Amino acid sequence: MGNSQNKRLIVGISGASGIVYGVRLLELLKGLPDEERVETHLIMSRAAEVTLAHETDLKVRDVEKLADVVHANKDIGASVASGSFRTLGMIIAPCSMKSLAGIATGVTDTLLTRAADVVLKERRRLVCMVRETPLHSGHLRNMLALSDMGAVIAPPVPAFYAKPRNIDGMVDHSLGRVLDLFDLDSGTVHRWRERGGT
Repeated sequence: MGNSQNKRLIVGISGASGIVYGVRLLELLKGLPDEERVETHLIMSRAAEVTLAHETDLKVRDVEKLADVVHANKDIGASVASGSFRTLGMIIAPCSMKSLAGIATGVTDTLLTRAADVVLKERRRLVCMVRETPLHSGHLRNMLALSDMGAVIAPPVPAFYAKPRNIDGMVDHSLGRVLDLFDLDSGTVHRWRERGGT
C-alpha cells in the first residue's frame, strides 16, 4: 500500500481469555515509528468488554483511547464492513472459538466477524490469535477451514528460546511475531540467532 492514507489495520478483540493480547497490540501499534505507523480501527465484542473487567483493571474507554478509530460491534454499516475500504488486514487478538466459528462458516452477524469476512474475500491478511485448550475436532475443523480460506491461525505460543523474564515478555514476543506478518517491526521479537533481539 503505497499511499499512507491506506495504511490501516483492523484490530478485533473478542471475548476469549487473554485480552491482554488485544490491549498490548494496540499499545505496540501506537508506539511504532512514524514511518511504520498505521491507522488502527478497533472492534470490541460485548464479551470482550466483560473479559476486560475480569482480567484487568482497565475500562473499555481506556482501551478505546489506544485506537485511532473505534467501531461499535453492532454497526455493520461501518467503513470496515466494506471491501472498498482499503486496509492492510485484520488481527483478532484474542480470537474466541465463537468468533472463529462465525468467520469460518460465513455467519457474520457482528461487525467483528463481518470485517474478518471482508478481509478474507478481498484476499487481505487475517490473523486469528486463537485462545482455547484443549481443542476438540470442531475447533480444529474451523481452524482448517479458515486456513484454507487464507487466514493465518496464530495461537499465542510462548517462544522459550527467547528466555522471557515474565508474562509481559511472552506477550510482547507473540505480538511481535504477529506484526511481522504485516511487515511491521515492533522491536519486541528476540530473533533466533540474530544479535540485538530484545
